[in-house]
Amino acid sequence: MQKNMSDFAIGESGRIVKVEGEGKVRHRLFDMGLTPGAEVYLRKKAPMGDPLEFTVRGYELSLRKDEAQYVLCEMEGAK
Repeated sequence: MQKNMSDFAIGESGRIVKVEGEGKVRHRLFDMGLTPGAEVYLRKKAPMGDPLEFTVRGYELSLRKDEAQYVLCEMEGAK
């Protein structure tokens, strides 16, 4: 099953399949290590649900929901 990072529930993890978007946004996501094949894990959400804190490549990364919606992941354990 595939899901955008913005739709993760706390504790969910997955592997990045595709980074959408164009121009500066896409380039910025790649610069932060959000590249196909990277594993991501949602650690926590802010009280109002934005921003989201992920663990990616061994570090914590905070993203706004509107940025996280560009990253499509294959969920762990999904076939």
